[in-house]
Amino acid sequence: MSLTSRVRTWWRAVRRGDEVHAQIDEELRFHIESYAEDLMRRGLAREDAMRRARAELGSLAAARENSRQAWGTRWFDELRGDLRYAVRLLAKSPGFALIAIGSLALGIGANTAIFSLIDAVMLRSLPVRDPGRLMLLEWNAHHSPDVKEYSGFGDCERSTRSGETDCSLPLPVYEQLRSRTDIFSSLTAAAGPAKLDLSGNGAPSVVGGEIVAGNYFSTVGVEAAAGRVLAASDDLPSASPVAVLSYAYWQSAFGGKASAIGRTILLNQVPFTIIGVADRRFTNLTPGKQQDLWLTIAMLPRLDISWGRQTDNMANWWLLVLGRLTPGITAAQAQAAASIAFRNEVLHGPKPAFHSADEPRILLERAQEGLNGRRRLLKMLLTVLMSAVALLLLIACANVAGLLLARATARQREIAARLALGATRSRILRQLLTESVLLSSAGGLVGLGIAWWGVRAIVALVRFPYVLAPDARVLLFALGICLATGICFGLAPALACARLELTPALRDNGVRRRTGRLAPGNLLVAAQVALSVVVLIGAGLLLRTLNNLRSANPGFEARNVLTFEVNPTLLHYPNAKILSLYRDLRDRLASLPGVMSVSYSSEAMLDGSLWTNTVRVEGQPNSAEVAMFSVSPEFFRTMRIPLLAGRSLATADVEQAARAAEKDHSPRSPISVLVNRAFARHYFPGQSALGKRMSQGDHSDASGGAFSSVPGNRDWIIVGVVGDTNSVSLREPPRPMVYIPLTGDGAYFELRTAADPHTLVNAVREAALRVDNNLPLLSIQTQTAMIDEQLAQERLMARLSGFFGVVALVLASIGLYGLLSYAVSRRTREIGIRMALGAQRSKVLWLVAADGLALTGIGLLLGVAASWGVTRFLGSILYNVRPRDPLTLLGAVALLGLVSLAACSIPARRAAGVEPMRALRHE
Repeated sequence: MSLTSRVRTWWRAVRRGDEVHAQIDEELRFHIESYAEDLMRRGLAREDAMRRARAELGSLAAARENSRQAWGTRWFDELRGDLRYAVRLLAKSPGFALIAIGSLALGIGANTAIFSLIDAVMLRSLPVRDPGRLMLLEWNAHHSPDVKEYSGFGDCERSTRSGETDCSLPLPVYEQLRSRTDIFSSLTAAAGPAKLDLSGNGAPSVVGGEIVAGNYFSTVGVEAAAGRVLAASDDLPSASPVAVLSYAYWQSAFGGKASAIGRTILLNQVPFTIIGVADRRFTNLTPGKQQDLWLTIAMLPRLDISWGRQTDNMANWWLLVLGRLTPGITAAQAQAAASIAFRNEVLHGPKPAFHSADEPRILLERAQEGLNGRRRLLKMLLTVLMSAVALLLLIACANVAGLLLARATARQREIAARLALGATRSRILRQLLTESVLLSSAGGLVGLGIAWWGVRAIVALVRFPYVLAPDARVLLFALGICLATGICFGLAPALACARLELTPALRDNGVRRRTGRLAPGNLLVAAQVALSVVVLIGAGLLLRTLNNLRSANPGFEARNVLTFEVNPTLLHYPNAKILSLYRDLRDRLASLPGVMSVSYSSEAMLDGSLWTNTVRVEGQPNSAEVAMFSVSPEFFRTMRIPLLAGRSLATADVEQAARAAEKDHSPRSPISVLVNRAFARHYFPGQSALGKRMSQGDHSDASGGAFSSVPGNRDWIIVGVVGDTNSVSLREPPRPMVYIPLTGDGAYFELRTAADPHTLVNAVREAALRVDNNLPLLSIQTQTAMIDEQLAQERLMARLSGFFGVVALVLASIGLYGLLSYAVSRRTREIGIRMALGAQRSKVLWLVAADGLALTGIGLLLGVAASWGVTRFLGSILYNVRPRDPLTLLGAVALLGLVSLAACSIPARRAAGVEPMRALRHE
């Protein structure tokens, strides 16, 4: 029922109540006047008659007031009384209150914390004007475009449901569609963020700059927090270079000072004027991405970014395109019209990117759904965590429900007395539900504190590029879960009390009948054990996955290696000068005390990046796409990658590659390269790879398998074979890799040290400043830290699931302990009689423990059966362990069995220590 419907229903009830009040008032006046007239006929004066009539008909006036109170404040008074009574009852049982509130706080707090993450990643709207009408343009075809450059910046998820789909488009397509005002009222584009060298504001640093069209802010609908945003006039080649800062970067780098507006900064040695700061709510357009400032597309040639060269042709697909539809045009109409224009450009242009059989077209999707950023990577993580905390909340609810059932049985005489004195069963039910909701509300308040702490702990544990701030959805979720849990765990005990039979309850003299093992309280304990088994098995699988990944052999020695990134191209270094800079920096670093060797490469090992190239391999009929790695000659010695055959790279090989690059890579001078064992086995099975040749580029074999050079392509010759390494991810098997000499562009340096590499960080910075004081060092960290960073998601899942498993274990043991302790208190007279008749203490001990162990066994069987169906969903995130791993299953069962045995032993020992005479006098 909607809020409006509820208000209307309430108002009708109020009106009906007013009508009842008016009817009672009219009836009262009529009776008073009639009775007064009768008294006056008997000889009384009018005033005396009216006074006597009002006095004798006061009961009717009281009925009127009672009716008015029923529709006015009586419900509030009753609720206030119920709350006071519930608080007094909880104060009399502080142990029960602490256990119940603590259990609920853990369950509600964990659910609220994980929901906060889900809200930030999955549910939050884009921080733009009317986000539901902002559309994302994607291309779809049977195959990827045949182009020279294709850049993706993590804006949208690539899909193969209907061929290939992505959201990077070339600049000519954007310009063509932007001119179609009959389709789009406004169309804009963006790319990046690009790494830019910033100076002019303290020490040199690197910032992330988003490259956007001049109408970007006006199209998406974002205002300025200070100054102004970019305009179309700023996106002209003749315009002065200007930049807009993000609010967060304005606060961190410029202290939020208004004087930052109008300042000049250097980006890649190009002066830019800061003209404004974006609205503080506009943290990003694609969830998970972060940028420090925005620049116009027209400034891209001046910045000399590697992927930003020759961006004005159909050979470079790099732009994210968004727009708003012209009023009166539907999404289907706009999609059809845009697809026609797109096909004309990509099929019939000077350099077609597709074939007609590829059926290329444009797809329009709401930006809210299309711009998913890192959502795909985090979806499984959040699904696993939300499932775990949901099970944890169910365990907490079952725990509290079991405790309330035990209290309800103890309160039977109290409830029966209240019913005998005239209380209605609905009134009793409301009182008991009020107690339950009070418990859940108290747990929810404590849970909000746990959720706040949990979110901060998660953010500190792993880099989380989303804004985590409480909003209405999170608060409503917390409120809803408090009410739902209060009713959920309180309904069964309340119904049990409300259905109580008066006579047996009032005659109860303390003798309790033993309930069966399928009683509601026993079933709740078995359910707790079963759910705990599922949580523990899931946690065990994730912990084993993390351990397997940490112990995996990446093919190189990661310990005692310090890495950092430098990019001289941001300072407009030519390639020839870049090599000289790298050699100078390498020699300075190698002379530092404790440094054993120094090398540099195009990528860092296991940083998640991948560079591929299309090559023609000797003896292969078709071209193939292989992974590439540019390295210095010392790279294999520094990273301790074994040489299996041939020789390693030499300085002469690097010089030869540099000369070939300057001479447009002449095919008559093949460049010496190395390949890994996976490459040699794949392309040259059963033979040596040494001396084999390759050629860069995509061309068919016209010589029946014999290798021949093709003009315009670079030729390579294999001079060595090295061991396989995991260069991209520990989860992926080693892929065929080609190692070529590094001749330019940015690079990662690797320093192998004799001791802790952290002690050399300051010395490394000083050495870099002596080479070039404008050269910033990026991402200084150890190789092991880089690997740990790649395992952040697995580490987060393992730690949180392990924590939830421990909590589930504690809650299950508390539930079992509470049930058995209550059973012992109920059966004190029985136990006393047994011991008075000669029962041995060991028999009494087993009598109590058997009930708990039987419930544990039932729960374990149910939990193992449930885990077989649940853990198969973890298959995609496990590593070197099966979802139904018997070792993990046995470990979880054994751990829970031991904890349950400990929980059973305490009440059992208490029962065995009962004094017979004291037990017989027990009431």
